[in-house]
Amino acid sequence: MKLKRLTEHIWYMPYESERDRPNLGYVKGDYWSLAIDAGHSAAHVKEFYALLEKENLPLPNLTVLTHWHWDHTFGMHAIEGLSLANRKTNRYLGEWKDKIEKNGPGEFFALHESIRREYSENREVIIRPADIVFTGEIGLDLGGCTVKILETEAPHTDDSTLVYVHEDKTLFLGDCTGDDFFTGIKKRDLCRKLADTIMKIGPEICVEGHWVPVDPEDVLSDLKA
Repeated sequence: MKLKRLTEHIWYMPYESERDRPNLGYVKGDYWSLAIDAGHSAAHVKEFYALLEKENLPLPNLTVLTHWHWDHTFGMHAIEGLSLANRKTNRYLGEWKDKIEKNGPGEFFALHESIRREYSENREVIIRPADIVFTGEIGLDLGGCTVKILETEAPHTDDSTLVYVHEDKTLFLGDCTGDDFFTGIKKRDLCRKLADTIMKIGPEICVEGHWVPVDPEDVLSDLKA
């Protein structure tokens, strides 16, 4: 696995289907660095950080979560720096933390084979809520690189967060364009609302959680269909 450079300020660790690991984004400004999503486990984070260090990139000061699902968040206890999530995301993480600490990880492991692969060899499941919680929208200046982080309505889950890097005209979508993991439903009205939000932002590159970076028209045509 290699770290890929996407734009002047952006790198990413590519997704992996076997363990359902998503793309992990990285944005470097003159003063601060930002990671997008915290990975599936501590092992995932460790591999990501090794790739950053190989490229002489500083470890992230802040990690922002695109939504609560395990493959994007359950590595959070192993990250450097602080973490940021919207209020709903943090609530879901707290609920699953309580559930696993009370009843064990059996229900979690039963969700999908990819989870059992990620947590083979009796790896411990540790869930940590975010350090910083926001609602609505928040802006960050990393130094010569500005980032907008905003909640959005989307078909995949009701706690979706978008991350837009202004200077690089790149939008990180997480999994928000997909159908609902638990129901398999992709609601038409939520697709339209998300498409409207993306068009208002006006990116030139879209990075989804489990696919290669694409032209926004690919994303919009899928949502409109």
